[in-house]
Amino acid sequence: QVQLVESGGGLVQAGGSLRLSCAASGRTFPSYAMGWFRQAPGKEREFVAAIHWNSGYTYYANSVKGRFTISRDNDKNTGHLQMNSLEPEDTAVYYCAASRVGYSVSYYPSGYDTWGQGTQVTVAS
Repeated sequence: QVQLVESGGGLVQAGGSLRLSCAASGRTFPSYAMGWFRQAPGKEREFVAAIHWNSGYTYYANSVKGRFTISRDNDKNTGHLQMNSLEPEDTAVYYCAASRVGYSVSYYPSGYDTWGQGTQVTVAS
């Protein structure tokens, strides 16, 4: 069973950058697809980005395309979300998630088997 732990959140000024990390335990993580979601207060959890097990394909929400980059290092069992040009609207708790179906990516939370505990990202205007 894969377990996930996010880190790297914090407070940043608008226009700044943060790099989130997702550390995975379990030897099967390299075969999993990985995604990032976020949830702002009073809102539903929304898709941010996802990546196939072999990094061959990446997917982004329109709201972050061109600003965020998802990546993974299967040798180190880690994933990352590089976030540039941050906006106050990006403020949320960010979650990484993993799916056993490594070659298929879902834009919905129900498509993922395992979740981290989340890390807070706050962008000040």
